[in-house]
Amino acid sequence: MDGILNLDKPAGITSYGAVARIKRLTGEKRVGHAGTLDPDATGVLPVCLGKATRVVQYLSGFSKTYVATIELGVSTDTYDASGQVTGRADASGIDRVQIESILPVFTGTVSQTPPMYSALKHHGQPLYKLARAGVTIERPSRTVTIHRLEIIDYQPPQVTLEIESSKGTYIRSLANDIGQALGCGAHMKDLRRTAYGVFIIKAAVSLSRLEEGRLDQFLHPIDDALQDYPALTVDEAGEKAMRQGKMLSAENVKSTGGSNEGLYRAYTAGGAFIGLARYVTDSGMWRPEKLFS
Repeated sequence: MDGILNLDKPAGITSYGAVARIKRLTGEKRVGHAGTLDPDATGVLPVCLGKATRVVQYLSGFSKTYVATIELGVSTDTYDASGQVTGRADASGIDRVQIESILPVFTGTVSQTPPMYSALKHHGQPLYKLARAGVTIERPSRTVTIHRLEIIDYQPPQVTLEIESSKGTYIRSLANDIGQALGCGAHMKDLRRTAYGVFIIKAAVSLSRLEEGRLDQFLHPIDDALQDYPALTVDEAGEKAMRQGKMLSAENVKSTGGSNEGLYRAYTAGGAFIGLARYVTDSGMWRPEKLFS
């Protein structure tokens, strides 16, 4: 079974737990996911089966969209509702205008410190295990990009934001940082991922729906997940060369979409997806990178 499920992960299970459920349903041993969601978070979780597990590495760079509800005035050690309360403050005087005024600070390329309660590792040990043991270590900040940050609802003391961000962004950390900037503290009360690359929440399928019927009817073709990459079509000689791992010259390529740089989705003249090829600027040729058929 080769393809990708656009899963609407429910609250209460880990991303790994969702993968385990799908493994049991399908009997497929090769199952993986892109973009881990916290147990309490819901929404789009691309789950790759069979040969599609080989595209997980390419999915990580796609932007993601979230709807996050942040509660002002209450801080927690995990930066979300699952943690212990570490501080309380009066947030009654904060209005929508004040919140809107600080959002530009968190938009664009920003520096963010990952939370202690995360799966990042320190000397091979997950940070959340250290945190549970009462150990706190310095975490190096990372650069992330928040493309869009908008208020979609404000019912004090809860503000709901829509966030489009790059890989590596911790929405929990963003909630905590917003609370600090407002001077009242805050934590993430609820999080739902509404888009991951080309996969959107409106087209996502629930675990319960998968358990009711034929799972294969919900599988997306492997190349559906790679639509952000331009496409090229190769002739018969080019197809043969690619399958043999040989370089493709310009005469093998019948047409391309986009500029000649980076990764391309490669198709036969009949429209069959072959795999990924990378354009090599120095030689003006394409190098096969990954075959899927």
